[in-house]
Amino acid sequence: MPLYKTITVSNKTKVLIWKIEESFDELHKDISLTKHCSERVNRMKSDLHRRGFLSIRHLLANEGYTDFDLYYDENGKPHLNDSKHISITHSFNFSAIIISEEEIGIDIEMQRHKILKIAHKFTPIEEYRTLANDDAIMRKLTMVWCAKESLYKSFATPGISFLQHIYVEDFRLDHLETTATISFEEREVSYKVWFQEFEEFTMAYAITSEVL
Repeated sequence: MPLYKTITVSNKTKVLIWKIEESFDELHKDISLTKHCSERVNRMKSDLHRRGFLSIRHLLANEGYTDFDLYYDENGKPHLNDSKHISITHSFNFSAIIISEEEIGIDIEMQRHKILKIAHKFTPIEEYRTLANDDAIMRKLTMVWCAKESLYKSFATPGISFLQHIYVEDFRLDHLETTATISFEEREVSYKVWFQEFEEFTMAYAITSEVL
């Protein structure tokens, strides 16, 4: 049971990371799915996606939840029946959840240089040219993307633009935290963001710090 890492952020918030090494059949043991989720898994064409889906249910089980405790709203945002907040992420052979009494979001991404080609779509790329080399730029861009994706998942409102509505305060690569803000229509929400890097993956998780 490869629970890769647990991060106790506070007495209100916990992050759990799973490294997906088992087969689909191994992951399916002792996991009960709702009819909807069972049909959803059966429709998945990618074995890795199917295993990622089930690994999330193992992370839920680690915290005493089952698939029957999880539901999604009309914007696709996950919720727990006990009113705690949850956010979910999966990338290749890693998955993670964050559970909190606060509003939260989480994202994991593999570190890949192709992010340099799409960076202009989510952040002003010229701000990164002072970094030492392409590897450093790739690392920081991945961190910024993960931070923005975390906020996007938390805010969960149609029409949000990563470039126009989500701002991530600049940070040093050796200082794995920052702040970020979503400003959209009449709402502005501030977050505290933390980063983790492991096995050529980047993870960001965000917790609301102020609602205006």
